[in-house]
Amino acid sequence: MKETLKPRIIKWLKRLGFWGFIFFLVKGLVWLAVIYWLAK
Repeated sequence: MKETLKPRIIKWLKRLGFWGFIFFLVKGLVWLAVIYWLAK
């Protein structure tokens, strides 16, 4: 199971690349900011 899953994840990471990582990072920060703002 893990041996077939790992190459697939690596393939997706290569496809997403740098911009995909930045996009998910920004999206995560935006969600944290919204939750923080709502909790205030």
